[in-house]
Amino acid sequence: MKKLGPLLLGLIIGALAMYFYCNQGEAEMKTAQEITKPKGVVTPTEMKALDQAYNIKHNIINDSLFRKSADGGDNRSSWWSIEDIQNYINYSENQAGELGYKMDGLRVYLGSYPAKPGEMSGLTTMFIVPTGTKNTSQGAVFALQPMSGDIPGGNGLNIGSQGYPPGSNYPQ
Repeated sequence: MKKLGPLLLGLIIGALAMYFYCNQGEAEMKTAQEITKPKGVVTPTEMKALDQAYNIKHNIINDSLFRKSADGGDNRSSWWSIEDIQNYINYSENQAGELGYKMDGLRVYLGSYPAKPGEMSGLTTMFIVPTGTKNTSQGAVFALQPMSGDIPGGNGLNIGSQGYPPGSNYPQ
């Protein structure tokens, strides 16, 4: 019985210590998930300037090469839902691993639909492709990593929603 008291006291002190330790860990985890501003963030004013600067090129190409479409002209933007983007990232990371690559980014390309009668022939589209590097084992600690490129065989994401109307400038 003499040894039961210190044992119970030790269990109580241990339980309290764990309680306070675990609560402190949650607070640290919340502060560790701080929002980091990514490289390349631009302001709405800068986006308007970029969009307006593109007007000259867009108008020259669109007016001289393509007929005006009945639905408001050629696309100037594409839209994907957050859910579609997150699903695509997860899908692409998985596919990259299966192809022997480590996905490290996304690249957006401008494209144009090929000529097919009665479809979106010639209209602009944007599609996203995964980028990454080949998974290789290297013996050296300071080995140079190959540059990231489009992942061969990786599926892209297309069929974003167009602007309203399609030729609308920023902001919509």
